[in-house]
Amino acid sequence: MITKKTIGAVVLATGTIAAGIAIPASTAAAAPRAPIAAVSVTAAKLQPWPVLRQGKNADWPLVTVRSLQYLLVQHGAKIPVSGVFGVRTKAAVIKFQKAHHLTADGVVGSKTWNALIVTVKLGSKGPAVRAVQDQANFRNGKNGHSLNVDGIFGKKTDTWVRGFQKAEGFKVDGVVGKNTWQALVTESLSF
Repeated sequence: MITKKTIGAVVLATGTIAAGIAIPASTAAAAPRAPIAAVSVTAAKLQPWPVLRQGKNADWPLVTVRSLQYLLVQHGAKIPVSGVFGVRTKAAVIKFQKAHHLTADGVVGSKTWNALIVTVKLGSKGPAVRAVQDQANFRNGKNGHSLNVDGIFGKKTDTWVRGFQKAEGFKVDGVVGKNTWQALVTESLSF
């Protein structure tokens, strides 16, 4: 579920279009001047929240179920974080849904995800931070970079989150709020 983003071209005062092509300064300086056009930036549309339920969730990697489990633990559930949506995870989901006046069916859809979200940022600690770090490692697995999944939102986690937000076209603030969570959990970009 990789979404491609289109970053609009910027028409420069020289009348050239920045498209990753280097133009010699002498050529650019000799070009006639044109008005500066508006910058067009189109960010990736967020994918819908995953719908998770007990049993196999083949459309989603184990890290998605682990994120759910970390968030449930953040809210007080006593369950293992294994990536397997079993009986204990379903029971924790139902308990959470009841406590938040949601349909208590054990199925995690958009309303449950939105209620589970915990905003984390530099200095935050806990299972929700572990979920962010786990998601980062899932994306970085191919290039050998990894974060300690220690639940401490330090400088390395902050740097990774800011890079992810930039790649997603979000406001780069290092704060993992609703949009950043949704992009992380839906695997909208392999960063």
